[in-house]
Amino acid sequence: MPVWLREHSWRQSGSAVFLSLPVPGVRVTAANIFCTDRYLKVSVPPFLFEAILYAPIDDTNSTAKIGNGIVFFTLYKKEVGMWDSLTLENASKETLQYLRENAVRKAHEKAKEETEAKKVTKQEHKKYALEATMKLEEAERKRIEELKEQERQKVTKELELWEDQQKDVENQKKVQKEGQLHEEVGQLKEKKKEKNNKTSIPSEETLKTRLKPTKGSGSYSMFSENLKEEQLPAPRSSGTIKINFTSRVFPTALRESRVAEEEEWLHKQAEARRIISADLSELEDLKEEEKNPDWLKDKGNKMFATGNYLAAVNAYNLAVRLNNKRPLLYLNRAACHLKLRNLHKAIEDSSKALELLTPPVPDNENARVKAYVRRGTAFCQLELYAEGLQDYEAALKIDPKNKTIEKDAEKIRHIIQGTMQNS
Repeated sequence: MPVWLREHSWRQSGSAVFLSLPVPGVRVTAANIFCTDRYLKVSVPPFLFEAILYAPIDDTNSTAKIGNGIVFFTLYKKEVGMWDSLTLENASKETLQYLRENAVRKAHEKAKEETEAKKVTKQEHKKYALEATMKLEEAERKRIEELKEQERQKVTKELELWEDQQKDVENQKKVQKEGQLHEEVGQLKEKKKEKNNKTSIPSEETLKTRLKPTKGSGSYSMFSENLKEEQLPAPRSSGTIKINFTSRVFPTALRESRVAEEEEWLHKQAEARRIISADLSELEDLKEEEKNPDWLKDKGNKMFATGNYLAAVNAYNLAVRLNNKRPLLYLNRAACHLKLRNLHKAIEDSSKALELLTPPVPDNENARVKAYVRRGTAFCQLELYAEGLQDYEAALKIDPKNKTIEKDAEKIRHIIQGTMQNS
């Protein structure tokens, strides 16, 4: 059973009541106090204090101070006036029970209202946060669009400048060709003139000499010695003959080459250059130069060199959509994914590049080495050291003199050995 606290002291003013309640030997917290406009309760086991107040109070602004074993209440009256007593005296049990239940009911209603108010406030905060986020996203989108437009204008200016330079180069070549053609025509005319001079009609004196009679005969001989000397052709003029040899694409000698594989590789490369994706319905808004895979690859290389790896990936993505048979596009995009730590995508692009770099010929050795190294690097960063070592060893088989690859492969072997020892 609880111990009722009967000892307390109180005093009042016209607007407030001051109640001092001693609670010896126990620790009181705010959770032990329950107060409404007509009901005050302090429950600190084993002690209990309960009071049905004489008149209503402002329970919202009223306070309680806890310290040194005393709870000091400051209860503000709703109506200014003096109370005859602290509690309601001579009240029946039914009245007291009703006042208790009414106090509890009001407390529950108040708590419910506060909960609803908190929910409304929370929803308003969420709505405000969502609106603020949308505004930030809209501002970021506009900023990105402006950057894209600036980049597009910059690229357009670069392209126009490049086209002007190409036109100047073509005009210079045209002028040079016309000059060379003019010189060749002049040389041909001079040679023809010299030839005509050599084969010109002989003079009258020459004819008389040709018709001089021979000894012992009254007739003229067409085979006289003088006639033979005059009819001898002039020596041929010296000159230079230019001989052009058909250049080989591959560095090895023909006797050391695999002609069938080389021809297949060249055929695949030629086919890849001619392929352009026929489904361009999504790309109608692009400019003409943006539909050129070579231009996009060069653009991606420039972006990669400046450290703008995301822009480089976008350029390579569009180039791959236009032509998905060029291994260098996948190889360069794999390098970007490595920089961006998109390791699984780097492995996919390197594998696709190796798939397209067939058959293996000297012309694609360098590209195959890069593909193996980039895929091996991605495997190692994923801690798949065995797969990474296989790719590095495959690269070493192609380029056994590469010391950098050899050192990296040795490091991977040490890591694998250390892992096995720890396990």
